Amino acid sequence: MKRLTEPGHHHACWGYRRRDEFAVQAWRSLAEGLTSGERVLYVAPGDPEFIAMQMRAAGPFDEGLRTGAVQISSLDSTYATGAVVDPAGQVGFYATATAQALAAGYTGLRVAADVTPLVRTPAQLDAFARYEHLVDHFMAAHPMSAICGYDVGELGVNTVAQLACMHAEAQEGLTPFHLHGHARDGNAAALTGELDMQARSLWPLALQRSELRPAGGSISIDATDLTFIDHRSLFDIADYAENHDTTVVLRTRLATPARLLDLFGLSNVRVERV
Repeated sequence: MKRLTEPGHHHACWGYRRRDEFAVQAWRSLAEGLTSGERVLYVAPGDPEFIAMQMRAAGPFDEGLRTGAVQISSLDSTYATGAVVDPAGQVGFYATATAQALAAGYTGLRVAADVTPLVRTPAQLDAFARYEHLVDHFMAAHPMSAICGYDVGELGVNTVAQLACMHAEAQEGLTPFHLHGHARDGNAAALTGELDMQARSLWPLALQRSELRPAGGSISIDATDLTFIDHRSLFDIADYAENHDTTVVLRTRLATPARLLDLFGLSNVRVERV
């Protein structure tokens, strides 16, 4: 996974097995954010004063905590713990926080959030996966970045994979693909990685949760960084297009999708070779 200080769109999923493991990654990212002139926000379960004490001991956060460059929020005050998250409402929260950071003279907003308690039930998981995709679209077009922590030991590998694939990036091995926001076209989605047998249980669900909607008469998916797609995954895209009475335009470097679409007569998916 790229360091969040590298140029580009950064929304990363971090699966951990010990909470202190995620804290180390989160605080490292936030320290880099301070160096880049960002306001940083750490969201985690626990008492904010105790978390502040830990952060002062672990990194260069003392001055930022005094000036407001470093903010800490308990999970309860940032998300509705125990309830099902409102995806659009939560994106609105971070849109406001980003705007406030810019108005205060910061270069953007960087968030590190340990959100394991928010995906413990099927309904919570479904809504939060939708939120992760929706906020990724926001981050692709605005100066906000985030690293999201999930406890693999508690939630299970498959649950974390369902969330990781809705991020722009993740640790190696968490997910075979990413369906995320497009940095240059706010109406498009970007698709990277591989859609193979390993993705079989993840891809249809990710496509459904993305809730991609037509713009200009079609849905655009930029798959120029997709390295493989099998026929079952193409069928899933065709089914999505049919269910939403639209056409999906798949931009790709691969030659196989066009041949498969012709072979199976799938006219509601159009390939643009790049």
